Amino acid sequence: MTRTYWAAVCAVVLALLFAAGAVTVAAGNGNEHHGGASSAASRTPGEDSADAGFARDMSVHHQQAVEMSFIVRDRTKDEDVRRLAYDIANTQANQRGMMLGWLDLWELPKTSPDEPMAWMAGAGTGGGGHGGHGTHGAGGAHEARDGALMPGMATRADLAKLREADGEQAEILYLRLMTAHHKGGVTMARGCADRCEVGAQRSLARGMVDAQASEIALMAHLLKERGASLRP
Repeated sequence: MTRTYWAAVCAVVLALLFAAGAVTVAAGNGNEHHGGASSAASRTPGEDSADAGFARDMSVHHQQAVEMSFIVRDRTKDEDVRRLAYDIANTQANQRGMMLGWLDLWELPKTSPDEPMAWMAGAGTGGGGHGGHGTHGAGGAHEARDGALMPGMATRADLAKLREADGEQAEILYLRLMTAHHKGGVTMARGCADRCEVGAQRSLARGMVDAQASEIALMAHLLKERGASLRP
């Protein structure tokens, strides 16, 4: 557990350094084509932009995925599930570090007075999570309930059940919760791919869509191996 924790910490540190370099390079390239400080300033996302909203919300979304993955690693000895949990924790801690690094570079707060998902307004997207959490049609407003602030997020009750489960029961619950979590994350990432203006962040969002779709397929296979379906 200690080794995994420090691996995740190192991933976040490296991600912050990568984010700094990526945004600096992006700004430099932009200056070559558009010239002047005013052009660079115009490309810095505003506090209420899709870029800032996605970075804030997905950072919170990712943090829960990391938390769930650490929990299940302590609740099972199955190598396939433990390997998946490690990969998800490492990847999403890394990506979270990148997004928080961008917010620092843009000199924007990491929290917003707006409701979560406000940057998705007008999307009318789904991506409901475990237990029926989802969005409300037009406007893309998400009903936050029992700690589930965004589409796909587990509730506090869900997390408590995961902490109490053991062995195959923990594996199945984790796979169900993480499948819903990934589906919500894919919805958000597609929203950024459509709305975000910073090229590096759009690329990151597209990568999230592809990677999480692949992991959703893997988790469906792991559930099937355990004689379980996506729903209880």
